[in-house]
Amino acid sequence: MYFTDRGIEELDERRGEERVSLAWVAERLREFVDLNPEFETPIERLATWLARLDDEDED
Repeated sequence: MYFTDRGIEELDERRGEERVSLAWVAERLREFVDLNPEFETPIERLATWLARLDDEDED
């Protein structure tokens, strides 16, 4: 497991049963970047990757 997987595992364990909208996730990402501007690029890449996941199936 990568070190970064710890946060993903914690998220899954603590909130994995919850249902949220993508609009809610987008707002949380905006808040995170506002508080941590040094992470703007990786968050932008993650958001773009998530937004385009289905595009790969269309090729």
